[in-house]
Amino acid sequence: MIDLRPFDTLGGANHGWLDAKHHFSFASYHDPDRMGWGNLRVWNDDTIAPHSGFPAHPHRDMEIITYVREGAITHKDNLGNKGRTEAGDVQVMSAGTGIAHSEFNLEDVTTRIFQIWILPTRTGEKPSWGAKPFPKGGRAGQFVVLASGFSSDGDALPIRADARVVGASIRAGETIDYPLGKERRGYLVPATGAVEIEGIRVNARDGAGISDVEVLRVTAIEDSEVVLVDIA
Repeated sequence: MIDLRPFDTLGGANHGWLDAKHHFSFASYHDPDRMGWGNLRVWNDDTIAPHSGFPAHPHRDMEIITYVREGAITHKDNLGNKGRTEAGDVQVMSAGTGIAHSEFNLEDVTTRIFQIWILPTRTGEKPSWGAKPFPKGGRAGQFVVLASGFSSDGDALPIRADARVVGASIRAGETIDYPLGKERRGYLVPATGAVEIEGIRVNARDGAGISDVEVLRVTAIEDSEVVLVDIA
């Protein structure tokens, strides 16, 4: 089953410095039919103006993954962590028992990110943060695990959730498979381009909720960069 969520149906708000679109209920946007997908609770599509951002604010008991689509985001938290994550790279914050952080676009250009929140399977642990570059060439024509709750995905950023965040770059006309499994769910968003899943076209920034699929087959209609969350 494919539950298509076209970009123009997403909730959101434009705050001037921040143009936010929400795949699921978030902040002032509430839709009882869009409260999450499995243990995926938030997928925000944020466009952040140059030299602006989110001032320090707290989180707890949530796995927060930021995928930078364009520009860069700079993170700073009350644990002393600070880092700049560029386009194509990923940062993970395990909020645990509580963390306060800020995220700013310190660049001279617009920054665009996907921010993904996944409910943790373990709570009461110390908060943590990490980031990692993932060269696009390494995921050309294949899915690469970016963040994972499974120790077998050794090179991925660790998260405390029954989930994986994977990415792929696919050339027009190319088809790649992902072994999702019928007992799991997926949520896929093209950062760029357009793809086809089960005969359904998914354009850039559309969301596709996937269930009851043993092997997920994705065909690129255009050169595409896709992000997929594999969840319980």
